Amino acid sequence: MITILVDSSFRDLAVGIANNDKIIDQISYEAWQKQSELLIPELDNLLKRNRIERSDISSVMVSYGPGSYTGVRIALTVAKVMAFALDIPLYAVSSLQALKVGEKPTIVLINARSERSYIGVYQGATVVVKDTIMTNNEAKQYIAAHPDYVISGDTDYLGIEAVKVNPLAEMFSLKQHISPVKDKLGLTPVYLKE
Repeated sequence: MITILVDSSFRDLAVGIANNDKIIDQISYEAWQKQSELLIPELDNLLKRNRIERSDISSVMVSYGPGSYTGVRIALTVAKVMAFALDIPLYAVSSLQALKVGEKPTIVLINARSERSYIGVYQGATVVVKDTIMTNNEAKQYIAAHPDYVISGDTDYLGIEAVKVNPLAEMFSLKQHISPVKDKLGLTPVYLKE
C-alpha cells in the first residue's frame, strides 16, 4: 500500500513515499517560491528511485493550509490531480497539524505576516485549539500561559526557538485517524485570511 505524501505550505518542499506503515523515502529542503518548478520532478525522481509505478500508488496525503498561498495551492493541485486520475483516496491534513510533535501537547505557529501568526494547538491526533490567526502578541501570550507545551513551526519571526519536526512523518501518523476526502476536486485550501 503505497502512499504519496506532499507538503509545500511553507518554505520547504517535502515529498515522500510510505509503504504500508512506514515512510521509505523522502526529500525535504527549502524551496521558497520554487515549489511549482520542483514538486513534480522531485516526485518523479522518488518514484523512479524506488521503482514504483503510478499504478502501485494506493493513496495520497497532502497538507491543505494554512500557509503560503502559492505553496498550498501547488501541493493541493498535484495531490487532487493524482487522486482523481488514479482513482485513489485523498487524505488532507492541516499544515499546522503536520508540524505537531508526536503525542506531546504542541503549539504550532507559522508567520501569517502583518504582525500575525497562524496558530494551532494539538496533542497527537486531538485538536486542542483549531487553526486560527492571532496577533503576534496574542500568540506570545498564549505561549507564555502554556509553559509545558512544546513549540513547533516557524517561530524565527517571534524570536522563539522551536522544535524541528518531519512534517511528512507527522502527517502520515494522522492517516489512521482521518477519513479520505469525499469530494476530491472540491477540496479547497485553507488560508484563514479570507
